[in-house]
Amino acid sequence: MNRMLLKMAMAAAVGSLLICTAAFSQTIPPPAKKAAHVEITQGPALEVARGDLAILRWTTNNPGGTDDHFAVVHYGTNPKDLSQTAKSHIRLNRFHQDTLFRVRMDGLSPKTTYYYTVTTEESNGKGDGEQSPVNHFTTPATGEIVAYPQPAAQSK
Repeated sequence: MNRMLLKMAMAAAVGSLLICTAAFSQTIPPPAKKAAHVEITQGPALEVARGDLAILRWTTNNPGGTDDHFAVVHYGTNPKDLSQTAKSHIRLNRFHQDTLFRVRMDGLSPKTTYYYTVTTEESNGKGDGEQSPVNHFTTPATGEIVAYPQPAAQSK
């Protein structure tokens, strides 16, 4: 009988440790230290395009701050009016030096040149302090899909 009580007590103790460990692992760590200077280290580049959508990608050093971030593209058909915005959520990995950002732009028109600039921001809307120069790309005709391994050309 005592042996049975001892086994039950041990099972309860182990179970409570597992529950505490699971609950502890759910805590949210404080924001990571912000990078002194965020810099776009690769891109931005057009990854793929078809008549009605495009995906842009770029890499920065890890900006730090809140883990929840957004990749942001401001774009339009006039380089002086980039009033359209596309955003994509990302969770930073604190253990990586660099972060790859990607944004899908929907509702584009075929055979149209789009101008854009990219940036990143924390989930609270505070920008990370970097922004690309204005670049451009042209969407292909309806039904065509084009993949671009090279960076998109910069406009002057």
